[in-house]
Amino acid sequence: MSFKGKVVIVTGSSSGIGAAIAIKFAEEGAKVTLVGRNQEKLNNVAKKCGKPLVLVADVTKDENAKRIVDETVKVYDKIDVLVNSAGFGGFEGIQSKQPMVLFDKIMSTHLRSVVYLTHLATPHLIKTKGSIVNISSIAAIRILSKEASAYSAAKAGLDHFTRAVALELASSGVRVNVINPGIVLTDFVENMGHTKEEQEALFKQVGDSTPLKRVSVPEEIADLVLFLASEKSVAITGSNFVSDNGMLLSGGGDTFKNE
Repeated sequence: MSFKGKVVIVTGSSSGIGAAIAIKFAEEGAKVTLVGRNQEKLNNVAKKCGKPLVLVADVTKDENAKRIVDETVKVYDKIDVLVNSAGFGGFEGIQSKQPMVLFDKIMSTHLRSVVYLTHLATPHLIKTKGSIVNISSIAAIRILSKEASAYSAAKAGLDHFTRAVALELASSGVRVNVINPGIVLTDFVENMGHTKEEQEALFKQVGDSTPLKRVSVPEEIADLVLFLASEKSVAITGSNFVSDNGMLLSGGGDTFKNE
C-alpha cells in the first residue's frame, strides 16, 4: 500500500499505537504530521519518519487543534488522512467524590477533540476525497472495569460519532471508520500509574486469558489503519474493526482494577 504524496495527520503519535501508525505511513511514502504533548518522545518518533512536521500540541485545546490543521495545510498544502489516536486511561467510579473531573478530561480528549479536529479537517478531506480513522477500544463494547465508566462512555460515543459522520460525508467521497483494539503492548497502562512490573503482569494475565493466547503489538493496529486509509478499502465506511485477540469472545470480568 503506497501512500506516496499523501498527507497524514496522526494525533497521539509520540508513543504507542499513534507512533506505530505514523512510522508505518512514513515507510509507505506519506508526508506525516506528528502530534503529541511530549517534545522528546515526538523527536524520537520523528527520526523514524523521514522529515515529518512535528507539532507539540494538546488536542483538547481548540487553538491547538486549529494550529494542527492550519500548519499541516500550510506546509503540505492538503490533508488526505486524519488519524485520531490521542488518548489516555483513568479510573474514577461514579461514587467517588469528584467523578466529573476525570470524566470531563476523558471526554475532552477521546471525544470532543475528535469532533473538533474532524470539523476542521473536513473541508480539506473533501478536496482530496480522503479518509478518517479513529482509534477507539473494545471498552466501547464491553465494560473492562467497574471504575472506567467515563472511558467506556467516551469510546462508545466515538464509535457512534464515527458512524454518524461517515453517513454525512459519504456523499462527499470521504470515508470514516473506527478501530477497536483490545490490550496492546504500549505504555498506556504504565501511564495510568501502574509500575512496569504491574503492567507486565497485566499483559501476561490478559494474554493468557484471550482465545488466541496473546496481546497485540502497536504495529498490528497500524497495519489495519493503513488498510482502512487505502484504496483497498474503497467500499468501507462507518465500520468498526475489532482487533483484540478474541477478548470479546471470552466474557466479562474486571480486566482493569484500580488497586
